[in-house]
Amino acid sequence: MGDVVSSHLDEAKREIVTGRTAEVMREFGYLYEQQYAVALFNKIRFDIEGGGSPQPQLLHRKIPLENKSIFSGSMFQFLEENKKWRNRFLFVPDSYNISYYDNKASHDRGLHPKGTINCAGYKVLTSMEKYLDLICNSLPDVKAKVGSSPFLKCATPFPLILWHPYAHHYYFCVGTEKEQQKWHAVLQDCVRHANDGLSEENKVQTPAFTDAVRLFRQAKGHFGTWEMMCGAPSQILSNLVMEGLLSELRELISPRLKGKLHERQKNWMLISDAVYSLVQGQCQAQYEAVVQKCVEVHPSLEASIRTDMDQIITSKEHVTNKIRAVVLPKAEKLLKVSIEPYITSILDALMEPTSRGFAEVRDVFFRELVDMSKNTLNEGTRETVAQHMEKISMLAFHPVKMQSCYDKVEQLSLEGLQQRFDVSSPSIFIQRAQILMREQMDDAVYTFEQILHQSLDCQGPEELCKTIQRCQDRVIKKFDYDSSTVRKRFFREALLQIFIPYMLKQLSPSCAPELPRFQELIFEDFSRFILVENIFEEVVLHSVMKDIMMALKEAAVQRRHNLYRDSIVLSNSDPSLQMLGENPSIDWACEYQADAEVDDEEAQKTRRMKQVVSMIQVEGSPLLPNESCMDVPSVNDIPEEDGEEGKEERHRVGSRENLPDLSNGSVLKEEEAKQEDQGTEVVLKDESATGCSSAIAEKVENSQVKEQQPPTKEETSEELLPPPPPSEDMSSSENPPGTTAEFPPPPHDDSGFQSPTSEKMEVEEEAAPSNQPSQAEEQTSPACLPQAKVEEAPPTSQPQPQMDGAPPSNQPSQAEVEEAAPSSQPQVEMEEESVSAAPEATASDCDPGVQ
Repeated sequence: MGDVVSSHLDEAKREIVTGRTAEVMREFGYLYEQQYAVALFNKIRFDIEGGGSPQPQLLHRKIPLENKSIFSGSMFQFLEENKKWRNRFLFVPDSYNISYYDNKASHDRGLHPKGTINCAGYKVLTSMEKYLDLICNSLPDVKAKVGSSPFLKCATPFPLILWHPYAHHYYFCVGTEKEQQKWHAVLQDCVRHANDGLSEENKVQTPAFTDAVRLFRQAKGHFGTWEMMCGAPSQILSNLVMEGLLSELRELISPRLKGKLHERQKNWMLISDAVYSLVQGQCQAQYEAVVQKCVEVHPSLEASIRTDMDQIITSKEHVTNKIRAVVLPKAEKLLKVSIEPYITSILDALMEPTSRGFAEVRDVFFRELVDMSKNTLNEGTRETVAQHMEKISMLAFHPVKMQSCYDKVEQLSLEGLQQRFDVSSPSIFIQRAQILMREQMDDAVYTFEQILHQSLDCQGPEELCKTIQRCQDRVIKKFDYDSSTVRKRFFREALLQIFIPYMLKQLSPSCAPELPRFQELIFEDFSRFILVENIFEEVVLHSVMKDIMMALKEAAVQRRHNLYRDSIVLSNSDPSLQMLGENPSIDWACEYQADAEVDDEEAQKTRRMKQVVSMIQVEGSPLLPNESCMDVPSVNDIPEEDGEEGKEERHRVGSRENLPDLSNGSVLKEEEAKQEDQGTEVVLKDESATGCSSAIAEKVENSQVKEQQPPTKEETSEELLPPPPPSEDMSSSENPPGTTAEFPPPPHDDSGFQSPTSEKMEVEEEAAPSNQPSQAEEQTSPACLPQAKVEEAPPTSQPQPQMDGAPPSNQPSQAEVEEAAPSSQPQVEMEEESVSAAPEATASDCDPGVQ
């Protein structure tokens, strides 16, 4: 690999790279210094005059992911050095920069990662066909024979590839399709976060940088949106250099590449990565020097602006009127012919998928709160509410649960308009809308938890459901208002990004030659803060802004997609809520759960870091063993595709029949009590309370009274009798060794995919005495769970004691198991009626003791 790079990227070509980088940075530095003074003037003027904008109703969390991580787990990674696949443990912190290690132990010991991936500019691909299409476009004119060997042979049928037009490519694969979907959602979240652009908190450097890049590209004839405007400033500048440099290097190097087509493509990728790394290092150093130069003159510039603010504003307005008289007639003519006929259609194309996405955010948030209310019926304590809030607090950063919201916006299409208005790709608008959706979800969650926390301190636990309902209604109303405001701002910015470059491209040939004469009207002392190029763009912007605002107002008046009119302003409608915005995020586990207290500060930090990670599970299916952290075989012994699928299918059938019905929240406590007796680790999934939850909640009192009564002689004799044989309509199924019909096999997971329920379960098992039966065990009967006959059961020295008032156990004795064991391989079948009947059991079936 090193020989390929060194032979094709010799000293002469490195000098070409250095020269082109210095040339680009010199032009950019000149533009940046000009725009820095203009941005500083605009910032000071805004601070003095202020600006009117609707006040958001929801609170905003300042540091949403403090002391928390996003995801962790293991995947196969292909190594270019030895052309082999190796197991890697990946960790995604709150910065969304992926770190990968040899194994989880290396991460836990705090060792340096093998590498770190900044996902800015990357695309996540899940098929080799899409990847090969992008690779072929990198060398379009190369003619070579296609070899018989594939470009890359994946270890499993489920690849995950990170592709970048210039930088290094990363190849991963996992063992199941469900895990591929999960990792795809996480990697997309990393790309989305990295592509969000520069921080808007810096009111001077960020606008100066973006305007300088835009003016640089316009000088080269590129007026449209730019897909590579993503990442840190050094990455954006490197993309700017590579945009013109790569084609020049391709003409010099591609004729000298040897080998078959795939081999030439691989070598070109290595060369491009080496050039990109070289360019990025030079851009970083030169950009820091430019910024430092501007920071040094910042105090003198600010003093001049504050001294002559009125004169600068007057001079700018005078020049603006002169330029408007020349530009506005041409701009209005262009608007009537080429812009106005398309405003409504483009606005509709933006509004439909974006509004569906925000509506899905509202629905996901609403469903989570309804599930919490239902589960509170079973055990209405503050600890139960805190357990749910610990998970809901990070809902916005849960890639899997938010995926349904993101998918709605993925349908956004501007087909037919991209060529007319020079829009490179709708992905720019899609990712921006998804970021806004995530922020809106986090604002709603943060507002709800602050209101709920305040209400819990003021009211008793007997009215928890009513309190949750009141807080929910209050937050949903504020969400609808803020959603309308955020979407209208997004539509306005998107339309401007589409129309302004097109108008500038059409007007520049006729208007740009006349601009220098207006520079003479500006005093020399004010020339650093007033630039005729910026005034020209402001005139064009204001000319089209009127039509855009009219289209948005018409949509709001018609209440299309639940948009509010601008006249509906809820300013200072809830001053008491705004005071809560200064409060930090609430640690529900430490504040309300006594069993979650951790003495060691480092252990407590580790626990908090796992919260978002433990939430990432695919709802509606059990957690399979070795799913999140695969037991990776040796590279020379990667299993064949058929064998891996057969093993997965057998395990999927066994775990489906052995999985208990968790639709009732009280089943969780029954599983905890049974784990005490059998010593089996079970990863449980919290779901909403459905089915017989309400009936059980009403009869808890009667069950508790019955629990206190001693068993009669008849009941004692019934406990000693052997259990009745299973029903004929339920066919037997074979369970893995060491499992029972009521418990799935314990997963081997060391990657951090740990359910928060299982963490608390282990703490409760240590604290609770083993001879105390749980209350939920009496409330829920095995009739609510799928029944399956046990083929093999571990020998026990004495029968397990049963609870008073509970029905006899359905576990067959060892002798019956041996007699019932078939000689041939058992058939794994189950009738659909018996499976579907389990979660629909009535309240009387779930609690025979109450009957």
